[in-house]
Amino acid sequence: MSETMKTVAIPGIAWDIAADIYFPPNFDPKLKYPAVVSAHPIGSCKEQTSGNVYGKAMAKAGFVVVAFDASFQGASGGTPRFVENPEFRVSDFRYVVDYIQKSLPYVDDERIGVLGICGGGGYALNAAMTDYRFKCAVGVTPANFGRLARESFAQYDPVGALAKMAQQRKAEAQGADPFVLNYLPFASIEEAKRADIDMREAFEYYKTDRGKASNGCVSGLFSFNSAAVAWDAFAFAEKIMTRPFMVIAGDKVGAFGAYRDAQDIYARAASKEKHLVILPETSHYMLYDHPEATKLALDQILPFLKKHLGEAA
Repeated sequence: MSETMKTVAIPGIAWDIAADIYFPPNFDPKLKYPAVVSAHPIGSCKEQTSGNVYGKAMAKAGFVVVAFDASFQGASGGTPRFVENPEFRVSDFRYVVDYIQKSLPYVDDERIGVLGICGGGGYALNAAMTDYRFKCAVGVTPANFGRLARESFAQYDPVGALAKMAQQRKAEAQGADPFVLNYLPFASIEEAKRADIDMREAFEYYKTDRGKASNGCVSGLFSFNSAAVAWDAFAFAEKIMTRPFMVIAGDKVGAFGAYRDAQDIYARAASKEKHLVILPETSHYMLYDHPEATKLALDQILPFLKKHLGEAA
């Protein structure tokens, strides 16, 4: 088979979820392959790090990889646009697994894992906690969006933020224009350089040719963020996180808190096998696409996935 990737539409709750399927070298549809579902960061899309970096690398290592766009984002359906709702984000994983188990006969439906980057990492870990069709999970610089929604995104005033969201949603319901948050409100790279390391490197990734993609919106609909304020990616991990997992973060700590969140899920989870990998001299966005950092991460990830998902047979 010469095709290395194809785009599909996956039926979701009421709209299609857009996904790219990455195939291993010398793919043979008569074999049974292990699969990995790959989830993009907050404000990102499948054409960025979840697909073009980790998706390709995992496929090269022998996995069928399904990198998908979250509902309301990228090329997936759902309105209004730019909604970052954790309940829908985690629900998307379930529909992707439904599709794999129903429509991909070359995947062993008992050997499916999940990987996510940044917010996608937090969602991936939550999906593995609550959908035991996932046999293992990996969070790459994983961020707990619920914590972010209560802290920095709410300016550390979640009650005040909820009141503002209620007023804004009321106004929009009555015909006002939606208020779309720009997660990177900098006018130039020079302005961004004065910000926290995560904010600065986010601008360098998303707003330059390095990582820019047409569907990488880096935006969120403010009035719909209220669901995230009461959500915790790691809720009840002490009891129900039983799957083997690995979390990888860099030791250059920034505002998005992935270093902290990686430590948090590692400490809280009931899993008998869990791995915390802290990479030295590495930042959040280096783990998106820097060859040296992603190689170090993949050197840990690929053996872990092969241990729990196996090889094609």
